[in-house]
Amino acid sequence: MSATVADGMTAGRRHDPDRELFGQGLAAPVFGGIPATAAIARTAVNVRAGAGSKLAALSHAVVLGMVVLAAAPLVGRIPLAALAGVLLATTVRMVQAGTLWALARATRGDAVVLVLTFAVTVLVDLVVAVAVGVGVAVVVALRAVAGAARLERVPAVAGVDDAVDGELMASGGGVDGERVAAEVVYRVDGPLVFAGAHDVLPPLVEVAHARVVILRMSRVSTLDVTGAQVLGEVVAALGRRGVVVLLSGVVPGHDRVLDAVGAVDRLRREGLVFADVGAALARARVLVGGRVPAVEA
Repeated sequence: MSATVADGMTAGRRHDPDRELFGQGLAAPVFGGIPATAAIARTAVNVRAGAGSKLAALSHAVVLGMVVLAAAPLVGRIPLAALAGVLLATTVRMVQAGTLWALARATRGDAVVLVLTFAVTVLVDLVVAVAVGVGVAVVVALRAVAGAARLERVPAVAGVDDAVDGELMASGGGVDGERVAAEVVYRVDGPLVFAGAHDVLPPLVEVAHARVVILRMSRVSTLDVTGAQVLGEVVAALGRRGVVVLLSGVVPGHDRVLDAVGAVDRLRREGLVFADVGAALARARVLVGGRVPAVEA
C-alpha cells in the first residue's frame, strides 16, 4: 500500500508488486529478516523531497539512527502538536482530492468502501481499516459478479455455432427455415458461480409449453461447484416434468466441474450433450418430430 501511494505521487513510475513480495519473502528465511509494514507518511515525505532510488531509504535509515543515538534528548523536546502538524500537512499533500471525488461518484459500492475505510482508520487503526475495506470490497465485487450473469431466451436458428454473436440468433429463423415446435433455446451468459447461480437458472423450471430445452453454455465465463449443482437440480426438475434438456457448447475447462458433481451424467449417457448448437438443434428436431423418450427424474 505504501508503494502504491508512492506510485500515485510520481509520474510514469510504477513498482513491481511481485518483485516486492518476492523480496519480502526471501528476506526472512535467507537473511533472518522480519517483514514489517512501511510508514506511508515517511514515504510520502521522501517522494516529495525528490527521492528516486533505493539510496533514499538507506539514507533515511542512517539519518534516523543518528538522531535516535545522538540527538534523542533534543528531539524529545519537540512538542507533539508540532509533529502532528507536520503529519497533517504531509497527509494533505499525499491525498489526491480528485481521486477521492471520483471514487465517491463512481459507484455506490466504491463510495461505501471509501467512507467505511476512512471511518475505521480514524476510529480504530489502519490495519483494521485495511482488513475491513478489503472485506467489504470483496462483498461488493461478488454482488457485481452475481449481477453479471443472466439467462436469455434466443430464437432457434439451424447451423449457428455457439461462438457466433447474437446478431445471427436475432434473425428468428428455425430449422430449415421453420420454427421448431415445442422447443426453446436459452443462452447462459457470464459467470455461473455461487453468488448468482440460484437466481439465474431456477426460472428455467417454470418454462411452459416446451418438450425440449436447449441450454447454450458457450458464454459461461466461470463455473464453480455451486453453479454445477444448481444446473444439475434444474435439469432434474425439468426431467420430472417430462422436458428433455440438451446442452451445447460446454467449455472444455467446465467439463471437470460438471463431472465432479455428476450434474450432467445422465445427459452424457443419453447423448444429450453437444459441441455446438447446430447439432443440438438437429437432435431437437428429431425429438420434437417423433416421440420424446421418457426422462429419468
